[in-house]
Amino acid sequence: MDDRHLYEETVSSEQIYDGKVVKLFRDEAVLENGERAIREVIKHPGGVCVLPLDKDGSIYMVKQFRYPFRSVLLEIPAGKKEIGEEPLDCGVRELSEEIGAKAQKITYLGKLYPTVAYDTETIWMYLAEELEFSGGQHLDDEEFVDVVKLKFEDAYKMALNDEIPDAKTQLAILRAKAFLEGRK
Repeated sequence: MDDRHLYEETVSSEQIYDGKVVKLFRDEAVLENGERAIREVIKHPGGVCVLPLDKDGSIYMVKQFRYPFRSVLLEIPAGKKEIGEEPLDCGVRELSEEIGAKAQKITYLGKLYPTVAYDTETIWMYLAEELEFSGGQHLDDEEFVDVVKLKFEDAYKMALNDEIPDAKTQLAILRAKAFLEGRK
């Protein structure tokens, strides 16, 4: 199937905001029918999330206040990728920073685009196994999280029952479940 007719050609792009985490652009694009449309695009360096699974079938998650939603959310360890940083390196760093762990085995679970209509963010997902804990957390200055240990099956049920609203955490749990069942 030829999708070329769906492509939109960018004819102009103007950066209208340069923030700490994101940059906002206002682009003008030519549509399939020849009309022009304004596209607002948030450029984000991307991020990584890691589902840490121990030998007893428990996972380590973090509780963190998420300002846009004005609530504390339960998530797997995750963080923003530095410019030029490889996703796996970011995942290893975040695992160490947020829960104080190192993994002897890390499996790529895929990537997701959390908000495809206006954001370039990509999140890479990993499963971390054969965990070793040493040294505790070493969080960023503006980062405050509590570590929570849950049975993987409980977290899986929570994801399915709308008790974990975070998209990256939901998808990583679902993909890890499929991967682990396929490995049996």
